[in-house]
Amino acid sequence: MSGLDSNPFVDPVDTNPFQDPSITQATSRASENAGEFNPFSATEMEPHTGKTIPISAASSQPAILETSVEQSARANAAAGQANLIKQQEELEKKAAELERKEQELQKRSAGRALNSGAKENNWPPLPSFSPVKPCFYQDFEEDIPEEYRGICKRMYYLWMFHSATLFLNVLACLAYFTADSKYGVDFGLSIVWFILFTPVAFVCWYRPVYKAFRSDSSFSFFFFFFVFFFQVAVYIIQTVGIPNWGNSGWISSISMIGTNLAVAVVMMVVAGFFTVNSVLAVILLKMVHAKYRNTGASFTKAQQEFSHGVLTNPTVQTAATGAATSAAQGAFGRSQGN
Repeated sequence: MSGLDSNPFVDPVDTNPFQDPSITQATSRASENAGEFNPFSATEMEPHTGKTIPISAASSQPAILETSVEQSARANAAAGQANLIKQQEELEKKAAELERKEQELQKRSAGRALNSGAKENNWPPLPSFSPVKPCFYQDFEEDIPEEYRGICKRMYYLWMFHSATLFLNVLACLAYFTADSKYGVDFGLSIVWFILFTPVAFVCWYRPVYKAFRSDSSFSFFFFFFVFFFQVAVYIIQTVGIPNWGNSGWISSISMIGTNLAVAVVMMVVAGFFTVNSVLAVILLKMVHAKYRNTGASFTKAQQEFSHGVLTNPTVQTAATGAATSAAQGAFGRSQGN
């Protein structure tokens, strides 16, 4: 019955795992070492009391990582500073360029004032033995600033092409007249247009634009625009070629194809010249207007220049003085008669 009294769920040998010899030996050594160490004892403090490390010996700059916000702010500030430096350099360049232009204009004005009596007219270039002397002075290199010199020369070349076209128009109208005697009016008017419009074009629209670019004159600019607009209209009329108007244009030349083909070809060539004149005139008018907008000219300045020119003109002053004297003498005579 003793076998029935035993508990089957109990281990037959009652063992304690912490009583293992290796474990008990290790724990005993650790407790001995812990009991022997005293951090506040004199023997343990002696090696550490020799010298203290001052705070200044440590790094004065703490290791702090910069955030992305600080980095982007610094980058933006650097970019803004570089942009400001670039803008300042551009402004300084523009100021230096303006100062240079102003000095050149002053030098040219001073040179013209000093040499106004010494300079002789050189246009048109006539031989020295000619009884007719030049009427104008013209020097692109000396009078016209470099930025306006090109457009001013193109206007001069346009005037030369204009004169050549009017001369060829006389020849075409002569052929027109030889083909049919009823077109003698066109031949006569073509001679008048050549003799009249060649010098008038030079005086009325080329010289004003030359003076405008030479002295930055607002009045000369406005006078040029007013006259040259009508010149463009005349070019268009000459290109069309209305019969009996003295122009060898497209209508007149096409009408001669059935009558005389050779004369028609000559007239068509001149009509092409008139067409080129019209196109070049429109292009150069736009180019001069673009240059005019950069010069700072205005209608108010033109009025001031006109008023100043009229008041200081010796001819106008003499005429005004004579008129005032005559009026005063007349009033004095009438007062004595009464």
